[in-house]
Amino acid sequence: MKNFFVLITKNQSLIYKVFLYLIATVLVIYLLPKGGLFKYDFQKGKPWQYENLYAPFDFTIKKDEAVLESEIEYLRSNTIPYFDYNEEVANTTTQGFVGLFEQNFKDSLYNTSKGVAREIGLTILSSIYANGVIDEEHSFGANQVVYLKKGSEVSEIPYSQIFQQDELANLVSKRTSTSNADDVRGFLQQLLTSTVVPNVTYNARLTESSLEAEINDINPNSGIIEKGARIIAKGEVVEGEKFRVLNSLQSKYQSDVWSKSNYYWVVLGYSMLVSLVFIMLFLFLKKYRNEIYSNNTKVSFIFFNIIFMVFITTMMVKYDANYVYVIPLCILPIILKSFFDARLGLFVHVLTLMLLGFIVPNSFEFLFLQIIAGIVTILTVSELYKRANLFISVGQITLVYIIGYFAFFIIQEGDIQLIEWENFAYFVLCGLITLFAFPLIYIYEKIFGLVSEVSLLELSNTNSALLKELSNKAPGTFHHSLNVANLGEAAANEIGANSMLVRVGALYHDIGKMMNATYFTENQLNSINTLEEFAPKESAKIIIEHVIKGVEIGRKYKLPDRVVDFIRTHHGTSLVYYFYKKEQELNGEAKEEDFRYPGPKPFSKETAILMMADSVEAASKSLKEPTASKIDDFVENIINKQMEQGQFINANITFKEIEIIKKVLKKKLHNIYHLRVEYPE
Repeated sequence: MKNFFVLITKNQSLIYKVFLYLIATVLVIYLLPKGGLFKYDFQKGKPWQYENLYAPFDFTIKKDEAVLESEIEYLRSNTIPYFDYNEEVANTTTQGFVGLFEQNFKDSLYNTSKGVAREIGLTILSSIYANGVIDEEHSFGANQVVYLKKGSEVSEIPYSQIFQQDELANLVSKRTSTSNADDVRGFLQQLLTSTVVPNVTYNARLTESSLEAEINDINPNSGIIEKGARIIAKGEVVEGEKFRVLNSLQSKYQSDVWSKSNYYWVVLGYSMLVSLVFIMLFLFLKKYRNEIYSNNTKVSFIFFNIIFMVFITTMMVKYDANYVYVIPLCILPIILKSFFDARLGLFVHVLTLMLLGFIVPNSFEFLFLQIIAGIVTILTVSELYKRANLFISVGQITLVYIIGYFAFFIIQEGDIQLIEWENFAYFVLCGLITLFAFPLIYIYEKIFGLVSEVSLLELSNTNSALLKELSNKAPGTFHHSLNVANLGEAAANEIGANSMLVRVGALYHDIGKMMNATYFTENQLNSINTLEEFAPKESAKIIIEHVIKGVEIGRKYKLPDRVVDFIRTHHGTSLVYYFYKKEQELNGEAKEEDFRYPGPKPFSKETAILMMADSVEAASKSLKEPTASKIDDFVENIINKQMEQGQFINANITFKEIEIIKKVLKKKLHNIYHLRVEYPE
């Protein structure tokens, strides 16, 4: 049992990666569509590249989306609306009219008899309530046929036969235009206006349900292909009716052929393909990005982004596949380039697109556009801490999408007049969403503890609280850090390392000296070295502790781990040589472990550059009457000695790159000391 736990402890990183691999594979397979894949790949406007294709079974030809949409639109424009007739309102209104008439009519005021006035009013009510009264405004034409629902009976009448309430005054005037009714016109008009109540209302629910039933009855098929019939011959262009038949066969094949009995075979196939994608990712990280491979947090971050992109693409396709180009997939290479490097960003982007090819329609077109956009992203997005750069890159990415889509449409349709211009709006929207990379980078930094170029720019600000404290407490150290930052940044630029990271690491590498600033020569105001008063071993301990205290201060101020790494490694495991030799002179011997920095040794190009720049800059202060040859020899001796001690053995830096760094440091020191080339006399 003890051996088992020891084995687990030793291989916990590998076990975690296996667990992450399994979880990622299961999640992606869960998100992928579970139907079978059509084994033929075809595009509209392109020749059929396979052998003659014959129908493997009977199937129906599906109508085009455009045809179905036109049929639905026809039904919508010709649907017959339903109106509800309230019989009770009609009866109540008639009774109310009779009551008010008897109450308000005064025969002495009129020449007409009471019976004539009453008969005219009831006739008007009978005529307007024959098909009901409405006060709603609708855009139906006068001849539009409508359904009038009276109780359980439905009658079909023209819309003009439903009486409009605002026409009541005209009707009364017309009915009382005879000589024997002129004197009751005003009375009847006033009485009917106050009595008539609308009793017909538009029934939207019944109208919509009727329309929906008609839409559901639309036949989605336009014909039948019998088994054995030739669908397309080799070399024929896939267009028109042949394109519709192939789409119908593909749809039938994917939906009906794959039954529950072979569902598990489909899952097995997906498992193998998804596993291959993730294995390729692990192999790439292991071979070319071992420092990322050994960091489980960074590996988890990469897998999380892949799964997240698969998830949002799946959700979008399920909602509406037409919006698939709204998804800002180029955020993935932007983020990975910001945190890692361009090559890894593009590699992961391509692997992610390989997975998305199982999900999206027109996968060839989709993959082509997204790969091109990803390449443009990698080539154009740089120095994200300059805000304008991302906007310019997003504009270029959007332009590539538009040009690519336009080209595909011309190839497939051969007519620019049929182009759907709203699709270009999707690409513009995608570009705008891509700008969300800025806040997303910040969120990822907080969640995963990673460092981006934007954060490095903030940390390089010498007005930050920590660097201000360093300049106040240890001005000499602060000035030394600035010089090291300039040297290191120049060297990093020459060999293609992360110059901004080197600069930030250089600015913070000696913050531990703030605790005992006067013990270090660069902060002493006179020629007396305080450390000379202590025993060599104690003096060495004080000097060595500035690394440990620097790490503590970095943790306190929540500096990113990548920056703290520079504090830990800038002296590697070298000796405090001056006091080591002094101890030997005083006591005849000295233990190296008492005078050696705890390390670790630099483990990246950036930390190795800082060690060289720091040592050269600090030692250059001891040069008396510096000349070009002295500086050249001096740089060579310091860096060669570090190499002999194996300080760069863990850093992925080559001899060639070290030689380039030497040349940069020499040139910079020549400029600092304003030296000229020495000419022979």
